[in-house]
Amino acid sequence: MAPITLEKVTKVYPNGFEAVHELDLDVADGEFMVLVGPSGCGKTTALRMVAGLEDITEGSLRIGARVVNDVEPKDRDIAMVFQNYALYPHMTVGQNIGFALKLRKMPKPEIKKKVTEAAELLGLTEWIDRKPGQLSGGQRQRVAMGRAIVREPSVFLMDEPLSNLDAKLRVQMRAEVARIQRRLGVATLYVTHDQVEAMTMGDRVAVLRAGVLQQCEKPQTLYDNPKNLFVAGFMGSPAMNLFEATVGEGATSVLIGSQKIGLPPALHAARPGLRRYANRVVVTGIRPEDLSVVNTDDAAAALDSAFEGEIDLVEALGSELLVHFTTDAHQVEVADAKHEDAEGLTEGALVKGGEGVARVDTRANVANGGRVRFQLDPSRLHFFDPATSEAIVN
Repeated sequence: MAPITLEKVTKVYPNGFEAVHELDLDVADGEFMVLVGPSGCGKTTALRMVAGLEDITEGSLRIGARVVNDVEPKDRDIAMVFQNYALYPHMTVGQNIGFALKLRKMPKPEIKKKVTEAAELLGLTEWIDRKPGQLSGGQRQRVAMGRAIVREPSVFLMDEPLSNLDAKLRVQMRAEVARIQRRLGVATLYVTHDQVEAMTMGDRVAVLRAGVLQQCEKPQTLYDNPKNLFVAGFMGSPAMNLFEATVGEGATSVLIGSQKIGLPPALHAARPGLRRYANRVVVTGIRPEDLSVVNTDDAAAALDSAFEGEIDLVEALGSELLVHFTTDAHQVEVADAKHEDAEGLTEGALVKGGEGVARVDTRANVANGGRVRFQLDPSRLHFFDPATSEAIVN
């Protein structure tokens, strides 16, 4: 078993495109680290550099105590699970799982023992003599994992292994992959574009954007305390509502469109830096679950923590409602990749329509085309500097 350490790892292709920029990342022995980000952010390139399938332009990569920049993939003591399973169709499940051991010329009794143990761990025992064409997608993915497990590597690398599965099976396999990894206790680097997958599986989650590491934290810390606008907008489903707003005198209130929200002392204690933004424009973030519907005649609706909008659409999901609404505030959208404009680097773009979404109880009295009044907890608001995109905290 061995940790993985990337120190200022950079990948520049011959055409000058920089896919990964000075990536610093430590994956502890036994840790499940998830690399997440939109398509083209560099996460798979980073994984392939760890695997040795891509050359490192600059920086240092260590597996355990050994620098492996120039070590061949076969000599790195890693096992990789791919998106497309990569099984041999003419071999049985058992033969697929044990193929790498056969290439090593391991004795047949030992191969059989390891294959049997892996099949039992993965729930494949009754299919051990079947061929991949007779298996479901989830079973084939377990076979691919079994082939990696029997090698007993120091490091597991997984490149979007669940993306070809249907939604129900993907949820089931998320739990299975995480359970198996914890039993094995091997350092694992897992790549996905699905932030729900990242949140539910990872011990820690590293968010990449345009080849640059944005933030690496435990999933809940990442969700509750996003470091910048991109992380705030990317992590969460539905995404955080982001609106242009103006902080009031003494930072005792914030104006979102025409709606004034009072800011309590608890928020100032958690975000003392907000006082510097009095009478200045900021970006305010509201998580969908931090909005709850109140009746217009409810006394709470008159408080300065009420937030109103016009309902565009109500989605009934059985366990909850997603209420899509508009306000007179300017919405802020964050691009997947940073881009340059005439005034320099731009993180977010203002959108005229103040569209938002709330996650509310199924018993809420809401209807398409109606007006809605939400109660929000001002201490749960997020604030970002519109020029730097950084979270306003200290």
